[in-house]
Amino acid sequence: MITCKEIDYYIKYCELHPNEINEDRKLLIENIVMPILARNDVFFDENMYKNCLFYCENNYYPLFLYQKFIYAFVFMYVDDVPLFSTILIFMGRGNGKDGFLMPLCSFLTTPLHGIEKYHIDIVANSEEQAKDTFSVVYDMLEGNQKFKDKFYISKEKIMNYKTKSRIIYNTSNAKTKDGKKTGAVVLNELHAYEDSSQIDVFTSGLGKIKHPRTFIITTNGNVREGPLDEYLDVSRQVLRTGENLANIFPFLCSIDDIKEFDQPGKWHKANPSLKYMPVLQAEMNKAYQEIKLFPSKKAEFIAKRMNLPSSKEESAIANWENILATSYSNTKEKIIRKMPSLENNAAIIGIDYADVRDFVSAGLLFKEGDEYIYIQKTWICKRSPFFDKIKFPFQNAGEEGFKDFEVVDTENIPIETVVEWCVEQMEEYQVKKIVMDTYRYTLFKTIFIQYGISIESKDNPYGIVRLIRRSNSVYALIAPLIEKLLTDKKINFGNSAIMRWYTNNTGTTEDKFGNKLFTKIEPKLRKTDGFMSFVHSMQAREELDEVIIYI
Repeated sequence: MITCKEIDYYIKYCELHPNEINEDRKLLIENIVMPILARNDVFFDENMYKNCLFYCENNYYPLFLYQKFIYAFVFMYVDDVPLFSTILIFMGRGNGKDGFLMPLCSFLTTPLHGIEKYHIDIVANSEEQAKDTFSVVYDMLEGNQKFKDKFYISKEKIMNYKTKSRIIYNTSNAKTKDGKKTGAVVLNELHAYEDSSQIDVFTSGLGKIKHPRTFIITTNGNVREGPLDEYLDVSRQVLRTGENLANIFPFLCSIDDIKEFDQPGKWHKANPSLKYMPVLQAEMNKAYQEIKLFPSKKAEFIAKRMNLPSSKEESAIANWENILATSYSNTKEKIIRKMPSLENNAAIIGIDYADVRDFVSAGLLFKEGDEYIYIQKTWICKRSPFFDKIKFPFQNAGEEGFKDFEVVDTENIPIETVVEWCVEQMEEYQVKKIVMDTYRYTLFKTIFIQYGISIESKDNPYGIVRLIRRSNSVYALIAPLIEKLLTDKKINFGNSAIMRWYTNNTGTTEDKFGNKLFTKIEPKLRKTDGFMSFVHSMQAREELDEVIIYI
């Protein structure tokens, strides 16, 4: 069994202050920490841990109780392999993530750790961010005369003379980094990463040096379905079950419910340093008061200070929990919603076509009981001027949850491609209507007619292709219905990451008459095409209702 007073002190603190501890941390203690303390096969290097605490507090600053608690799990091993190869620190802005982690990293390069060439790479999305993390160690060493003969110190590299272990900083946009022999990688602000390719470049060098580790320090952000969400999903599965094949230590701090952002006493859940840092308390009080004057700042406060998924809650079509429910019957355990058999069912096709060099989305709307099912297809133009800036993991195309879109490497997306897709669906389902708005309708109409698909008009009300002429009038009627369906969890998108992304990018606003209209939360890079194709299909939803004819 393992005994460590710093771990015991923190567990006792959590028991005495339950309102300051979020559910994820309670599960960490219950399902990860307590079972580990009872194991006989885990070696806790208490001597090295004590040396680390002394080194950090003697040369940097006193450590908080929760920081000493986390440090202890860095020095636990099974068969001389770190028990936790990944340490994930997820908490609100201003809690001193860099100041907490970098003294530990500095210790790992010293003879006290005892591993030669235990190189540490700091990785961040911007050079300024990476430098800020690096400077925690630089500032301490550069101003401390006793370290002059122990470390090589420059503004780009710090190296311990005896172990030859060095610390450098990198930006995530780094090529030719494969093959490095790295002891540890520090991934700063994971929320900004759009995909795992940048991370893989640096972590691929782990395993060539003894006791490899990955440290992740991050707040939340507005990139959904990216690496941070993946790490959080895995972490919460570990916290619920105690099964930890990923060897991850997830120290996750956030409020448990969005309503708690309005309760300052609950802010400790996302900000474990709050009671030790009066400056942080003052900053958060100021930011909270600013929300009352500038409501647009609410989303950032919730994401960065409270660590809940970012979206403009005051204008979003749905919160993230309800968006997840479009794909999952159990959003915590990520159990996919069941999809009924739709063979030969009645369907409505919705189309949204933003630009020939951008996105095109089409989809099939079905109705089963009081549930609406929407299965979409998106074509994405790789040569769009915004393609490289869009924060969605296109490289995952074809994987589970990413099978309903394709990236087209052509100058534009041909209208014929979309029409041919519609024709294929009409062969499989009873398509009652194909609904779209006015953009490029004339070109679509011509090609639909070429394929023998009829156009709805006053003279032909039973035509298949329907034009929405007054979009805002239609949206004003549909927006409240869709909001309610999302709240009631009556929309099923299947396992579609891109539909969740589209929906998270969609907001609502009110016109001068009080009518709700759809809007883009960010006009260029956060696309809504798939969601708007769903909206268009919903305009003809009455076609899916059974008509009973009494004779």
